[in-house]
Amino acid sequence: MNCLAFCHRFPLLSKSSKLQKLVLKATEKGTDDVHIDDLPGGAKGFEICAKFCYGMVVTLSPHNVVAARCAAEYLGMTEDMDKGNLIFKIEVFINSSILRSWKDSIIVLLSTKALLPWSEELKVVGRCIDAIASKTSVDPANVSWSYSYNKKGVACTEIIESAGKTSVAPKDWWVEDLCELDVDLYKRVMVAIKSKGRMSPDLIGEALKAYAVRWLPDSYDALVADDYMRRNQCLVETIIWLLPSDKSSGCSCRFLLKLLKVAILVGSGDHVKEELMRRISFQLHKASVKDLLLPAASPSEGMHDVRLVHNLVQRFVARTALSHNGDFVEKSDEKMIELNFEQESTLALGELVDGYLSEVAADPDLEFSTFVELATAVPEAARPVHDGLYYAVDAYIKEHPDINKADKKKICGLIDVKKLSTDACVHATQNDRLPLRVVVQVLFFQQLRAGSSSVPAPTDGGEHACAKPVQEQSEHCERRIPRHPNKLDKQVTSLSARGEGEDRHVELRGGRNSFKDQLGGLLLQSRSRRIFDKLWSSKGHGENGKGSETSGSSQSPPSTAKPTEVKPSPLPPLRNRRYSVS
Repeated sequence: MNCLAFCHRFPLLSKSSKLQKLVLKATEKGTDDVHIDDLPGGAKGFEICAKFCYGMVVTLSPHNVVAARCAAEYLGMTEDMDKGNLIFKIEVFINSSILRSWKDSIIVLLSTKALLPWSEELKVVGRCIDAIASKTSVDPANVSWSYSYNKKGVACTEIIESAGKTSVAPKDWWVEDLCELDVDLYKRVMVAIKSKGRMSPDLIGEALKAYAVRWLPDSYDALVADDYMRRNQCLVETIIWLLPSDKSSGCSCRFLLKLLKVAILVGSGDHVKEELMRRISFQLHKASVKDLLLPAASPSEGMHDVRLVHNLVQRFVARTALSHNGDFVEKSDEKMIELNFEQESTLALGELVDGYLSEVAADPDLEFSTFVELATAVPEAARPVHDGLYYAVDAYIKEHPDINKADKKKICGLIDVKKLSTDACVHATQNDRLPLRVVVQVLFFQQLRAGSSSVPAPTDGGEHACAKPVQEQSEHCERRIPRHPNKLDKQVTSLSARGEGEDRHVELRGGRNSFKDQLGGLLLQSRSRRIFDKLWSSKGHGENGKGSETSGSSQSPPSTAKPTEVKPSPLPPLRNRRYSVS
């Protein structure tokens, strides 16, 4: 900025060594004009210096102190020229006022960027950073929460020593204030905070998360815009570089996955992605399906980067050394038994992968081999129930109708029908997309499950308890036989024959009812019912034929005489007769 100032030279020359040299050169050239082109601080800084030389009152504040300090240094207003010169007075103001205030330290640090490299050489930047880092480790009980930097219309005193306050500031009271800094200054402040060793990794992670939310755009277009691509890339790399050294704590898995997503979109280097993947592998089981929907590096690879997720799953499984049996740990304080951490993380990983497969199955560009590799990357202990895997496979078959029979058989072979719930079995028996073999397996194991659940539990009676229902059924059949007061042998024979016929009828009807109960009330589709009925009928004919052959070989040949058929006569109807008594 060019400015014209009409000043008397003698008050200025008494306090500035630089002006003495410039005036001497101008006199040698025969001119009274002095040109200063590279004065740091501009017109604002020169005005403060000129007023001080003329003995006028100068007002210093956090907003102009850096400009005044740089201008005074350029003009050479040191103690050698005059005792109590401007540089000395500015340094006293900075040390006694600025660096003691949290708010003023941040304001001064923000103003140093426009005055580089002068502010750096004068160590104004370094002193402000050290002051800010020291104040972040102050006990929150000695911090007035209402005096933080981003609060408007408050006093300048923040760090107080009195303990008579009614409210205590939270431990992360400084996090939001530092978000106003530029990425370069923020990096230096966070390095100074971490070097003091007083801040927990969780607070460091919280500060980095707040800074990322403050500066990273939410929209995809703003994130990958040409004007901001380089800035966003530098921001992500800086945040990753500042992550706590403890990879298993400090930052949540969701935050790390968001950083990985941004790193992919802005085209960060492989070393940045590798660092994030190594950290994510420690806590992958804490992620959600939405967090794992990472964009693919190129459109030809599909919508989502499934191979990267597969890599994360492999790292997690290898790192945690999962046990297929699962150990139990007893808590003495709660008097209860619960699964240990490794088994809980294994189960969470299985649910996460199955849910992720259900989401990415809708991608038409998802390769069959990629889907199978990710599904098989999870250990068996992570899937005690295969409902999630079944719905993922069904979604893939539905979205890829052109899949051949061999691939369909292979992908359905991933499902263990014995680990399907009742609802999943009902859905599978009505699913026309599944191969016939899978439907038959589901029906068979569902029948076994229903049969095992229908067996009565043994009681103290032993064999008598098991025989009790049969005895009650016989008594029930006998009660159904009609009684008549007439004691004729013919009627008794007729009743016996009729009772045997009814017993056989009850047994046959009971067999059909028991088969119906064994199916567990499944609402089978017509296609599945026809298949199962056909298999059952063929099985029944085979058993009957086998039984007849066995009986024929063990017994004598049947005689040609026809057996005598006994046709029971119906009972005569009861009639009311009159008897005369004479």
